[in-house]
Amino acid sequence: MSTLLQHRPRLLLTLGDPAGIGPEVILKALVDPQVSKNCDVTVVGSQDLLVTAYSKLSENKNSEPLANPTNLSILNVQLEEYIKSNIDIGIGNAASGAASFAYMEAAIAHTLRGEFDGIVTGPISKAAWKAAGHDYPGQTELLAEKSSSKRVGMLFVARSPHTGWTLRTLLATTHIPLCQVAEVLKPQLLTEKLELLVECLEKDFGLKQARIAIAGLNPHSGEQGQLGHEEQDWLIPWIQQQRQNYPHLELEGPIPPDTMWVKPGQAWYGNGRIQNPADVYLALYHDQGLIPVKLMAFDRAVNTSIGLPFVRTSPDHGTAFDIAGQGIADATSMKAAIELAAELVCQRFKTVRLIT
Repeated sequence: MSTLLQHRPRLLLTLGDPAGIGPEVILKALVDPQVSKNCDVTVVGSQDLLVTAYSKLSENKNSEPLANPTNLSILNVQLEEYIKSNIDIGIGNAASGAASFAYMEAAIAHTLRGEFDGIVTGPISKAAWKAAGHDYPGQTELLAEKSSSKRVGMLFVARSPHTGWTLRTLLATTHIPLCQVAEVLKPQLLTEKLELLVECLEKDFGLKQARIAIAGLNPHSGEQGQLGHEEQDWLIPWIQQQRQNYPHLELEGPIPPDTMWVKPGQAWYGNGRIQNPADVYLALYHDQGLIPVKLMAFDRAVNTSIGLPFVRTSPDHGTAFDIAGQGIADATSMKAAIELAAELVCQRFKTVRLIT
């Protein structure tokens, strides 16, 4: 284990869908020396496609500075010629889906072999993956399958540029239709997510006595059964039980969903009286958590997969096919994803050092 503590974090950065803004935000992020000052970054993708993207973007007089691919460490993934010839900038299709899937497979394989400490994933198109014959709800599910991780979660992290406060939001359920949330959301699932969260807070953030805010499911958290019964039937008893299971934690909830985000908003923007914002917010379904996250931190939020044997982060935005190749994509979230991955790897090193 001592050898793990002697090197800088080694990160793989997947190109994402080559028809989207992934290549652009990667080149914009890596030209900034501050981004990789604390880690070693290797790009996983097709070198010729990255060089082509660099050449085309460089022709734009209004383009921001870009990293020259010849100066980057690149793990080149060879694609069949028919795949490369059918990749069109701005159009997600089976070819671009096959390419981004191949990049992910390569990144996972090399990381599981111990050659790298974490993966930062560029944005992909789920529809393009499906068109290429890969039917996964998202990259998290592929990462879980390939690493044999049975318990995973999606934690979104962002640091406020106004106050320096860190927003952390875990989703209990992720990519499922809203009509299925009440069916899927059960005490056992929440218990698994809380266990994952507690492990993550200790291992990745060094937080052993955290305050966790838990959202209600229904408006006004059910209004004592008048606006929904889930809180009274099982959510409130579940929280009470978890307080006994985790006496060192402060569990708040169920907090009415429409007011849970007031304190985070104050802590993020620094306006109003900030009264003890929580260390992490547990949202019960996708939009309940991500609407406020993207409202506050759209350009800098980072998706972090917890429960994997390695660190994985990703910018919290999609492929943006509509602006791909135009030189106007914002690389802030990609920079944040790389920097956070390096921080998490370092924190894991510290945790290992303390244990050993």
